[in-house]
Amino acid sequence: MNKETGEMVAIKKIRLEKEDDGVPSTAIREISLLKNLKHPNIVELKEVLFSQEQLYLVFEYLEFDLKKYMKKKGSALPPAQTQSFLYQILQSLVYLHSNRIFHRDLKPQNLLISDDGQTIKLADFGLARAFGLPIKSYTHEVVTLWYRCPEILLSQKHYSLGVDIWSTGCIFAEMAQKRPLFMGDSEIDQ
Repeated sequence: MNKETGEMVAIKKIRLEKEDDGVPSTAIREISLLKNLKHPNIVELKEVLFSQEQLYLVFEYLEFDLKKYMKKKGSALPPAQTQSFLYQILQSLVYLHSNRIFHRDLKPQNLLISDDGQTIKLADFGLARAFGLPIKSYTHEVVTLWYRCPEILLSQKHYSLGVDIWSTGCIFAEMAQKRPLFMGDSEIDQ
């Protein structure tokens, strides 16, 4: 709870291991991207606080992520809600991609749901990247296994916005049938 405003907030704590290492690159990337992204379906970074050994990212508070929300519901989401959530996810991706950013870690745990269950917001931008044209080489160690697109599973270093679209399709199927579409135990199995 923000003591000054009385507003409920979420705090992401990042431990700063050694003075020599500084702030992790994922945290720098997340902060710099979120400071410039303003969209109703992207979680709002309210402020960044530093201490000697820790970095705190203060976000708007959303009670559930999509995975917990679906578990609480106990069944597949109703078709109208699935359609609404899919539309909102795609709207956030249109905004990201038009700003030359791809998320690279879309999964139900990184989609937050408003208290009334009407709004879904994209969160966790630690693996997100700005991209240019032509698309350059990127690491293939991104995206949680079950939501990973074929080109990343095949260790391609050149990929683009399709990584987010594939993950969104997997999430859509999971909302509709209440179980992940592909549940591999390894990259080969996936």
